[in-house]
Amino acid sequence: MGGGSGGVSIDVNGLKRRGGGRRSWVRVDAATGAAEAVEVAKPALMRRLDLPARDLRLLDPLFVYPSAILGRERAVVCNLERLRCIITADEALVLREPDAAAEEAVRSYVDELQRRLVDRADDLPFEFIALEVALEAACSFLDSQAIELEAEAYPLLDELTAKISTLNLERVRRLKSKLVALTRRVQKVRDEIEQLMDDDGDMAEMYLTEKKMRMEASMELAYSHNGFDSSLSAPVSPVSTHPATRRLEKEFSFARSRHSSFKSSDSSQYNIEELEMLLEAYFVVIDYTLSKLTSLKEYIDDTEDFINIQLVRIVLERFDDTFPITSEPTDPIRAAPDHRHIRGGHLRVVSGVFGMNFEVPLFSVPHAFEWTLAITGVCGAVVFCCFLWYFKKRRFFPL
Repeated sequence: MGGGSGGVSIDVNGLKRRGGGRRSWVRVDAATGAAEAVEVAKPALMRRLDLPARDLRLLDPLFVYPSAILGRERAVVCNLERLRCIITADEALVLREPDAAAEEAVRSYVDELQRRLVDRADDLPFEFIALEVALEAACSFLDSQAIELEAEAYPLLDELTAKISTLNLERVRRLKSKLVALTRRVQKVRDEIEQLMDDDGDMAEMYLTEKKMRMEASMELAYSHNGFDSSLSAPVSPVSTHPATRRLEKEFSFARSRHSSFKSSDSSQYNIEELEMLLEAYFVVIDYTLSKLTSLKEYIDDTEDFINIQLVRIVLERFDDTFPITSEPTDPIRAAPDHRHIRGGHLRVVSGVFGMNFEVPLFSVPHAFEWTLAITGVCGAVVFCCFLWYFKKRRFFPL
């Protein structure tokens, strides 16, 4: 893998996991922008960056974890969609994966990060530049997926409205499953950004370059207090006097304790406005993507309501065609002052029987018509209620 801004060539076939938990990473240097492939074991990363094992487990591609942005003492751990990286004040380590799509995402991230380091026009620290590139890649990827889903969904829903079929219903069901999964991922990225913006302490933890400069200043102060030249890089001789060595270690521990004490008041010492503005920009982007998915879900719900109404209408029509006698109890009675018009709206069965041109002894019974009408009406109502209960039990249509 070559350095510089001319791009990164990554050999996917050569990517493999070796013994001892070693994984392949792409390292981008903060000073030069040079990129190189390195293999680092997990324990070495934990010791070097003071990271707990659970943070590195968050980046393990063998596990499926939601998106997360974690600010630590010496690093920022990012798991954003297809990008898994560790950002420090001096470098960015991007995890490589054998998956072709993820490898392409890594290549694009490294190329963009190198380009921004070469064309650096502002005084943003390296960790913010690397974080911004990761957020931009994740938001762009999720927005492109939302656009593809919209392009597929709206014509399909219009087709389903025009023609209700089993095939179209199945396609809409699969579409809704994809929508729910994508909405969950977008919501998680949005929540992570919002959580960072709401916590000044977490944002202050991500000022790695400034914390490094303060740590180096504390170390130089400790060295100068003991009469050592901080520019010397040679190790202390093992034959040096033990009291002097212990004194140096004591002063170094004091410097570290002073640096650790800054954490309680990080939000007041660091100007977090710079990072907050960066996060707000991408919060607006991811919130717009979420609003598009929410509108699509509402459109699907409206379409489902329309389909349910159509299905109920179809079932009622078939029900009326199959069992015409059950529609008799529901025939409207046209209210009119004329008694003949009221009777004209009664059951057609009763009027048909009493309209026959032959003599029946029942015709001479007093109030026979009224009794027959009442008994027939009650029986029709009971039959109709039985059918309603049956269809409700079988869930043929909502009642």
